Amino acid sequence: MPKTPQAIRGTQDIFGPDAEAFAFVVETFERVRKLYRFRRAEMPVFEKTEVFARSIGETTDIVSKEMYSFEDRGGESLTLRPEFTAGIARAYLSNGWQQHAPVKLATHGPLFRYERPQKGRYRQFHQIDAEIIGAAEPQADVELLAMADQLLKELGVEGVTLHLNTLGDG
Repeated sequence: MPKTPQAIRGTQDIFGPDAEAFAFVVETFERVRKLYRFRRAEMPVFEKTEVFARSIGETTDIVSKEMYSFEDRGGESLTLRPEFTAGIARAYLSNGWQQHAPVKLATHGPLFRYERPQKGRYRQFHQIDAEIIGAAEPQADVELLAMADQLLKELGVEGVTLHLNTLGDG
């Protein structure tokens, strides 16, 4: 008798109450991003590997150990996105979005990392993302923090403490 197919290690099927909770998070994020006037952006699920290597850094663990990369039929190295920022930066530059700077973008979707699966850590996971690109003023950072705070409150997350830090400022 053939074995019943199972989900691939590090992935999960979401159904019932978990699917409803998942939808609530996404719907709440969409409502809050509209309130803060962040424009929705969709980037490809895969990019040229160099997009991530250049953005994240060739020697980081994500690039050297955790990316799902493959060669397409034309011999080009492609990678399933491990994070959003590199693809957003590529889209910003290649589509000439600089002329509209600062640009407030938000997205969500599946990301992929080859990690050791464990409780709460999957190889395919969903992430929400908001970015302000092309703004030099610190108000952009404050706006992102205010948006994140509102999102957490609307999701019912309590007891959050924000710790700010900086690296490399003289």
